[in-house]
Amino acid sequence: MAKGHKRAGGSAQGMMQQLQKLQQQLAEAQERLAEETVTASAGGGAVKVTMTGDQRCRAVEIAPDLLADADAEMLQDLVLSAVNLALDQSRELAAERLGPLTGGLPL
Repeated sequence: MAKGHKRAGGSAQGMMQQLQKLQQQLAEAQERLAEETVTASAGGGAVKVTMTGDQRCRAVEIAPDLLADADAEMLQDLVLSAVNLALDQSRELAAERLGPLTGGLPL
């Protein structure tokens, strides 16, 4: 019986090593995601939002001619739309990069 118990302990140690390796791979993938960016636009490119793979907004660009019209409500809608599109793209990028490591687990 002791022999069987020893194998189970060795197996648990191997599993711990695999988990630690997976944690390291996930941390490295998350670091790379923080450096990757996606850009979404709204209003035919009048508003552009750049977002990192870890969902941090890097830039918001507004075409100067859009400001000439001074329609604050339209500008707000375009910015909101571009931010949400960029967030969606950023989440897709994260799922694509981390999916193989997480086996489809929600992040």
